[in-house]
Amino acid sequence: MEKMPANIVIDDTTLRDGEQTAGVVFSRSEKIAIARMLDAAGVQELECGIPAMGEEEREAIRALVELGLNARLITWNRAVIPDIRASLACGVTAVDISLSVSDQMIEHKLRKSRAWVKEQLKTALGFAKVHGLYVSVGGEDASRADLAFLTELMEITRELGGDRFRFCDTLGILDPFATYEKIRALRKAVPELEIEVHTHNDLGMATANAIAGVRAGARFVNTTVNGLGERAGNAALEEVVMALKHACGIDTGIATHRFVELSRFVGKASKRPVPEWKAVVGERVFSHESGLHADGVLKDPHNYEGFDPAEVGLSRFIVVGKHSGSHGLAYRLAALGIHPAKHELDVLMASVRSYAQVQKHALEDGELLGLYRELMARAA
Repeated sequence: MEKMPANIVIDDTTLRDGEQTAGVVFSRSEKIAIARMLDAAGVQELECGIPAMGEEEREAIRALVELGLNARLITWNRAVIPDIRASLACGVTAVDISLSVSDQMIEHKLRKSRAWVKEQLKTALGFAKVHGLYVSVGGEDASRADLAFLTELMEITRELGGDRFRFCDTLGILDPFATYEKIRALRKAVPELEIEVHTHNDLGMATANAIAGVRAGARFVNTTVNGLGERAGNAALEEVVMALKHACGIDTGIATHRFVELSRFVGKASKRPVPEWKAVVGERVFSHESGLHADGVLKDPHNYEGFDPAEVGLSRFIVVGKHSGSHGLAYRLAALGIHPAKHELDVLMASVRSYAQVQKHALEDGELLGLYRELMARAA
């Protein structure tokens, strides 16, 4: 396995690819708030929009530039000079210039040739570097492209002063093993040029593929908050950062305790509420109901929790329902100021399981108190 880069850079594209989610539109004030929150969390780079879309988009990007964030702002552009001029007019110092690189797209979308793509890259990249821009060359559909052709494009990028190459799994069709092998091959072919990995979630593997890319030597990773993005979305910021930290031993320096606040805000702004069971930031991902699990986590959270919920801004919750045991029930009752005798707890446990079975849900505090009061009333 390749040695992983230690200084991973997160390039979050919530404000560009995230907003490309069908039906999602962020207001300028929401974009500013999201950018500030990402910056406050320590995200190193924000892909903040597409200047060629028009003046309204450019004004929003200028507003972000004027914030004076610590994060580097980068815009998305087609590999054409007018797009790059539009970015320069916004005041950004970094651009992504995107080209279709698979034969499928070159022939059936662009209706051009590989030679045309190479010339387009030379023209656009040359123009961007003359104007002093930091440049990421984005290989659209790189996951279906010929590796030898990608190597040619990376060599051109390196020779003309490009700063990195974005490997895009545009259709989300790779698995982590294929991602690893492709990124590793490109790293070996052009070791002087940094690689960025951009993954989509069409097969549910965006986060895994992003991590595989890092393990193969990519130093830049694209993410979006909550995994927003085209079709099934992108690799989720919160998942990638926590996976790097706990599965790979790489601390990105990002303030993860801000994730829940950020996730909820983006969920509201995008009108895509965060599911309770969403990995890392879902409201109930640290909920425990099973008697065995609740008992174990109450004895030592490390028994059933891979990391402290406070790391991402969450809290642990012991659920009382059909699968609960006496320890979990006693814990929830104690939180309500109730400390029943063991025989009372046993009787109440039976009532709880029966109630949950009929109602088909776990008990809220009010329901639990109601059952306890009924038990006390019968005992009296």
